[in-house]
Amino acid sequence: MKTRDVLFTGLMLFSLFFGAGNLIFPPYLGMEAGTAVWPAVLGFIVTGVGLPLLSVAAVAFTKDGIRSLGNAVHPLFSLCFSLAVYLAIGPFFGIPRAASVAYEIGAKPFFPESGSLVMWLFTGLFFALVYWLSLNPSKLVDRIGQLLTPMLLLSIAVLCLTGLIRLDDPQAMPAEKYASAPFVKGMLEGYLTMDTIAALAFGIVVIHALRDRGVDRPALQAKATVQAGLIAGLGLALVYGGIATIGARMAGVGSFANGAELLSYVSSLLFGSGGKLLLGVIVALACLTTAVGLVAACAQYFQELTPTVSYRTYVIVLTLFSFLMSNLGLNALIAVSVPVLTMLYPLAIVLVALSFFRRFYHGSAKVYGMALLFTGMFSLYDGLKTIGLETAWLEPLLSWAPLFSVGLGWVVPALIGAALGLMIDRPSATKRKHAA
Repeated sequence: MKTRDVLFTGLMLFSLFFGAGNLIFPPYLGMEAGTAVWPAVLGFIVTGVGLPLLSVAAVAFTKDGIRSLGNAVHPLFSLCFSLAVYLAIGPFFGIPRAASVAYEIGAKPFFPESGSLVMWLFTGLFFALVYWLSLNPSKLVDRIGQLLTPMLLLSIAVLCLTGLIRLDDPQAMPAEKYASAPFVKGMLEGYLTMDTIAALAFGIVVIHALRDRGVDRPALQAKATVQAGLIAGLGLALVYGGIATIGARMAGVGSFANGAELLSYVSSLLFGSGGKLLLGVIVALACLTTAVGLVAACAQYFQELTPTVSYRTYVIVLTLFSFLMSNLGLNALIAVSVPVLTMLYPLAIVLVALSFFRRFYHGSAKVYGMALLFTGMFSLYDGLKTIGLETAWLEPLLSWAPLFSVGLGWVVPALIGAALGLMIDRPSATKRKHAA
């Protein structure tokens, strides 16, 4: 495969990852971290970039992506888990959220008194573009990697470079949560981007793009996918560092409720009335490319599940359904879907991590099963807590786990579950070895 093709595939993958959430988290982190911005943003990159890249690599070395990863546990688990992932990050949350955020940040500031009609018109145009760009997946590298991604990166570069030149170095001391161990806190913030789940879906888009370019051998596909992932990861790390630094330079300037509000203020400060337009272009491009990637990934997945239904039909259904969902409003989408993503995310991380150590336990289903069972207990608790259900009665049973208070209580139990699965499977493995 030509270096040029790998480069543009990597740029496409960058755009698929880089949605509005990825734009909003880092500047707020920078504002709160203040003078400790660099340890914090390095921690953010470790989990916000590193974990998604591991997911891309895990998918690259499997035959059927997320389904192959799930089959290591059980085919029924694979079907249920992959369906839950694609529905959650696709039509029920990820795709409609992209349109809602694009409207809230990219269009609404220009029509502050507008009613729902403007939102319906905006999201209608948004999904018309998503439909056109998604309709031919073989063109995704050309349309996104070669056209939309350079436009997105150029817009972000203008904002970041201007901010670095015109804004003073951060003087504010770190907020309380960044005062000690800013690197660790940054890691926890990067974990919350939940891009590891999206990576499980985007991996199949990259593999299909490589096949359309004549890369049919699995070994070459895996190599090119990993290379594209590294290019995307480098782009994400540079952008995160740039916009986090801008956030740090705004620390102490004012009080901002979130990263979107901060970026809106900075854009207006640096570029006047044109700042809103620049930020609108950045957000619209970021949301559009992510939505296209999610539609393509979901349509390809469902089409492989049911070959009698065409890819085009799934694209139509996904865009229409997401269009309707997006007009429910951002708050409603978050309230319904975040608990589901909270429960799925630890399971996805454990599944990906175990795939890299298969040779040490010979792909034992018991190791997978016990690790995921222990992980699921904690992720279920976190999901129920997010919904707002009464979970206090569960805390005495689970609070023994390290990092429980920061939402990472599942880490040590997952390791314990894997060890128990290995012990349980050892007699069976011995018998299989003697039989052979």
